[in-house]
Amino acid sequence: MERTTLIQHASDYASGGGLAADLATLVARPSVSQSEGLPEDLITYLTEDVRPMLEGIGCDCRIFDNPLAGGAPLLVGVRIEDAGLPTILIYGHGDVCNGEASRWREGLHPFQLTQEGDRLYGRGTADNKIQHLINIKALETVIKAQGRLGFNVKLVLEMAEETGSYGLREFFERERDLLSADVLIASDGPRLQVETPTMFMGSRGGLSFDLVVDLRPGDHHSGNFGGLLADPVILLTHAIAAIVDRRGQLLVPEWRPTSLTPDIRAALKDLPPRRHDADWGEADLTPSERVFGWNSLAVLAISAGNIAAPQNAISGSARATCQLRFVVGTDMDEILPALRRHLDAAGFPMVEVRPKGPAFKATRFPPDHPWVRFVEQSITATTGKAPHLLPNLAGSLPNDVFTDVLGVPTIWIPHAHADCGQHGPNEHALLSIAEEGMRIMTGLFLDIAEKGAP
Repeated sequence: MERTTLIQHASDYASGGGLAADLATLVARPSVSQSEGLPEDLITYLTEDVRPMLEGIGCDCRIFDNPLAGGAPLLVGVRIEDAGLPTILIYGHGDVCNGEASRWREGLHPFQLTQEGDRLYGRGTADNKIQHLINIKALETVIKAQGRLGFNVKLVLEMAEETGSYGLREFFERERDLLSADVLIASDGPRLQVETPTMFMGSRGGLSFDLVVDLRPGDHHSGNFGGLLADPVILLTHAIAAIVDRRGQLLVPEWRPTSLTPDIRAALKDLPPRRHDADWGEADLTPSERVFGWNSLAVLAISAGNIAAPQNAISGSARATCQLRFVVGTDMDEILPALRRHLDAAGFPMVEVRPKGPAFKATRFPPDHPWVRFVEQSITATTGKAPHLLPNLAGSLPNDVFTDVLGVPTIWIPHAHADCGQHGPNEHALLSIAEEGMRIMTGLFLDIAEKGAP
């Protein structure tokens, strides 16, 4: 069939209700990898929900145990048409964050797809179930119409991205030959603007840690001991204020990157404005430079006493869970040692720094790579719109397993939007973006088949 006809078929699948129906099945599986989840739902998502779709397009599928004890399973589907053809690697994650049903507004439930106009509500609608569903269905569209893809494809789905992709690097190192490819083309994260496609070639890194002030066992009466015993909460808050100033600017010298070079600034110069607070972040940077070219600290949670029923007592300890999002050029191995030195120099030796969970490495791929230009031209041809090109996503992904272990260029084409509510209540996808995503991916796969590797 002609390219335009196949792209229209892909569009009809989304606009005609087929995509929402398939997505409803995926959302109904509570494949939570965080504290609310059950291991059996993670494996069942792969065996009952995804594997039949992949086998239906001629993929040989294998389910793998995680190489690390206690890790979540992984699925690899492979369709090889000819060893001389280019091989595309596609990634997705089927795990989702905690449902937190009590926080969703009335009429919505995290594990039941609800459509309201253009919005498709449910946990995983945006992150990441609709995104890998679109890519699989675009492959199916091409295969059903033409009987072949015209290239080879390998798909890997993990079930632990929301808990740091535990074991993914070890799996890729062990199965390097199985997963070898010419390029990664995957979907995660949000577009910059709803109406314009986005491409990004890497991601900021992410490292979480706890700051703990543990002074004594138990609490002490705030009247009898106020002014006598040090308050760990006050010490902790002052320590945080020594790490960032009142507008969130980083005060740890080693945390201030040197990689916001003129070429990166030029790439970020013409991006559309993003929602931001004018008096927050690095003062001499643009909003795009702050989020795509700089590091930022967030305090994810802070704990001392009982905020729901506070007592007249000085807490014995206080703890804050923090996270640094960092760009290429930041020495990941030096992040916490630099913090330790900084706190000691600022007079906070009593603040303990505890690493928390695995870290995502920062990655960035050149925007002038031939594969990047190929995908950009394909998206423009399909949509009539030039996509926004980002050197890296503001969020974090396990992109380093593709760049470092497999050594392939990485191109991400997100099918969600920035205000999708991922990781919080009322998560949703936009059907309009999904419909355009079906057209984009179908057009791209047709172009790879026709033109081969750039």
